[in-house]
Amino acid sequence: QVQLVESGGGSVQAGGSLRLSCVASVASDRTLGNYAVGWFRQAPGKEREFVAASRWNGGYSYRSYYSDSVKGQFTITRDNAKNAVYLQMNSLKSEDTAIYYCAANGNWNVQYYADRSWAYWGQGTQVTVSS
Repeated sequence: QVQLVESGGGSVQAGGSLRLSCVASVASDRTLGNYAVGWFRQAPGKEREFVAASRWNGGYSYRSYYSDSVKGQFTITRDNAKNAVYLQMNSLKSEDTAIYYCAANGNWNVQYYADRSWAYWGQGTQVTVSS
């Protein structure tokens, strides 16, 4: 069982930055490093959409994935020692306004872009960008 808690949301003007954090509670014999992690968002009246993900690439490092809408603008990072994953959001636009959710899955082959594929979810944190 994994519990995820997001923080760092808030209100910011267009062009500003925010850094979201997601801290995980995992079983004592595991760390967040054993899980694929992702960020999704849901804007008012819209379906939840994929934002970014990080998973072990089968080699010697984690690989990051981004939606086309945030590529080059957002960065996902992880600190496995702290059981934390972050989403650095720069050059924010009004269309980035949404509730942002952190997700995790113990299966490295998770279809990272599909919210139905993720096993664990946080409660979400609101991000509001004003123009």
